[in-house]
Amino acid sequence: MKPFAGVRILDFTRYLAGPYGTYQLALLGADVIKIESHEGDESRHLLVSREWAERKMASSFLAVNANKRSITLDLRQPAAVEVITRLVPTTDVVWENFRPGVMERLGLGYDALAAINPRLVYCAVSGFGHTGPERTTAAFDGKLQAMSGIMSITGDPAGGPMRAGFAICDTIGGMTAALAVASALYQRAHTGRGQFVDVAMLDAALAFIPGPVAEYSVAGIPQRQIGNGSVSRKPTAGRFRAGDGYLVLAVLTEKQFVALMRTIGRADALDDPRFKDWRARTENEPALREIIEGALAKDDPKSWEARLTAADVPCATVWKIEEITRHPQLEHRDVLQTIDSRYGPMRLVGAGFRLAHGSPGIEREPPTLGEHTDEILAEAGYTPAEIKDLRRDGVI
Repeated sequence: MKPFAGVRILDFTRYLAGPYGTYQLALLGADVIKIESHEGDESRHLLVSREWAERKMASSFLAVNANKRSITLDLRQPAAVEVITRLVPTTDVVWENFRPGVMERLGLGYDALAAINPRLVYCAVSGFGHTGPERTTAAFDGKLQAMSGIMSITGDPAGGPMRAGFAICDTIGGMTAALAVASALYQRAHTGRGQFVDVAMLDAALAFIPGPVAEYSVAGIPQRQIGNGSVSRKPTAGRFRAGDGYLVLAVLTEKQFVALMRTIGRADALDDPRFKDWRARTENEPALREIIEGALAKDDPKSWEARLTAADVPCATVWKIEEITRHPQLEHRDVLQTIDSRYGPMRLVGAGFRLAHGSPGIEREPPTLGEHTDEILAEAGYTPAEIKDLRRDGVI
């Protein structure tokens, strides 16, 4: 049995930060009921692929909504709010990522729902949290990458600040929320009480860059862009030209440095006083880089990766997504899991860990919009006639 089997989550989230968080618990067995408007989660419609967007199953939605059930509700109608209140007594977690105040105006805030179910864990994910001067400010991933300082330390100084190649603050916020909810559920097991869980994506982003923050807040060292260099500041950790491409080295120890120089055929540099220790190597980084890249120019990156890896020198070529998804290591770990769907086999990313008992996994394809509406209403005690009336009135 998976760790969160038997846990029911009412998921009001949309876009990425919220759905990514609820997806983590869905992979671990939670029954996640996705509450959607009649138009559906906005991520269903993103036009990366017109075919999938027209199905309301865009890849952005598919990526983080497997194992969930979908019900459509027009929450502007009192009858839809009543559906939620009938579901809450058997619900463990309510999870939303609206701006602060939205759920309260709908009559679905923490105080209202906790009065129905005191054991309820209520998770609210927002850009800045439910307290503080920015609490009602709109926030999306790009804004938070800029505000958090992440962009200020990413990229090359000559090219200006650069954002990550994916929605890093959204996924950080979602993973933080998953940890927070798991913590609240664990605490509830001892106290019997639910609680309000306030997740601020800006807070979460700072929590994921503790090193750069501490370098400034403790040591007073201003942070800067380091391009493709390593946070270790070691001159042998970074991107190097190799043949017709690039190789990233992560050479951080003396043993690794010796193995590197011997494998690339420059053991003579080990006796060069300019490279006698890490201080000297850092002071003479341009000369050391010239030696390394001169040697790496004699072969292609993949060949160097194989030879250096065999010598226990940490390195990698720059793998493309279409390459790494076919890597035997990921195949062995079943990171990308294939499930049958109405559209044929579908390959999706699961969780980033395995358990000896009850490992996370994908068992259910991402739901079509409102696919489980009747099923969920029946579980809440609605009769077929009542469900028919709700559909007639546009509630569902």
